[in-house]
Amino acid sequence: MTTIDETAPVIVRLSTEIDAPLATVWQLHTDIASWPTWNTDIDKAELDGPLAPGSSFTWQTHGLDVTSTVDELVPGRRIVWGGPAQGITGIHVWTFEENGDHVTVRTEESWSGAPVDAAADHLGKALRDSLENWLAHLKNRAEQGA
Repeated sequence: MTTIDETAPVIVRLSTEIDAPLATVWQLHTDIASWPTWNTDIDKAELDGPLAPGSSFTWQTHGLDVTSTVDELVPGRRIVWGGPAQGITGIHVWTFEENGDHVTVRTEESWSGAPVDAAADHLGKALRDSLENWLAHLKNRAEQGA
């Protein structure tokens, strides 16, 4: 699972430009245990062992307990994770591209499963809002530290 499910009923693709070094942005994004310190939508996050393909992490967002497994990791460039949460299968791809003195962060995520089939419009909006917030929080924290 190194790409999103293009047939899923909910797919969101977003990007942002961050005026900070790639190392800063990548460190913030991949230090999973620190997510709650800068992303107010995440209540807790914990990585089991080193961040590597096959490793899992648990996190809580909007009252959902999520366990995600890292499927692909290209340091400084790309991370893919996914897993089930309350009947929803999510696949999340993040890419990072350095352009001079800023970084373009792209995220794309697919959701599938019975709950999504039943409420695709509502859940699509929820996912879009969540990812917009995530990117805004990441940008804000990275630019503060730059």
